[in-house]
Amino acid sequence: MSRDQTLREQIVAHGLKLTPSGLSQGTSGNLSVRSGDGFLITPSGTPYEEITAEGVVQVAMDGSHAPSLRPSSEWRFHRDIYAARPDVHAVVHAHPPYSTALAMCRLDIPAAHYMIAVSGGDSIRCTAYYTYGTQELSDAVVHALDGRLACLLANHGMIAVGATMEQAMWRAVEVETLARQYALALQVGKPALLNDAEVAQVLEKFGNYGLMSRQEPSS
Repeated sequence: MSRDQTLREQIVAHGLKLTPSGLSQGTSGNLSVRSGDGFLITPSGTPYEEITAEGVVQVAMDGSHAPSLRPSSEWRFHRDIYAARPDVHAVVHAHPPYSTALAMCRLDIPAAHYMIAVSGGDSIRCTAYYTYGTQELSDAVVHALDGRLACLLANHGMIAVGATMEQAMWRAVEVETLARQYALALQVGKPALLNDAEVAQVLEKFGNYGLMSRQEPSS
């Protein structure tokens, strides 16, 4: 099996996990993986159970693609993430309830739990609001992901990235868990935050932590 076919089938398989994992519903969200000089991304408006490997869209870095296929309307921020971040090989965008609820309040997720380390830093930033599919939103996403591996999109949803699709999906689930915990803590009182030294210690330990340490295999 060719690497291209393997990547296509990864997108199909992980797309089927979005709803059971609680990350998305219906046709919301999108997945992509870096491939050659561009990337492979889920098609626009297609239920995940109907997406086939052949229906996954190859998009070049200039945005061009086969005229018979229509990529996700969010292809711009996928493209711009790959252009800005050589370390990223997979992107998951979803609309899970708690991450989206915090994004609707335009709140960052601070270091209220040590698992903030999954974001690669001491917070998960929330972007400013821009209409979906626009270059303005893409620019905001790239800014929010500077030095990070996940972010929230104001009044919209969340993004998680990784060295592999498996890692990006795992990170997306962990971010949603953090969002749920933080939302619940805010109802109880004012969460105590870890300091910079405490976060740095966890980030160092996470260098060998499960999926955090996995890198994109060479082709």
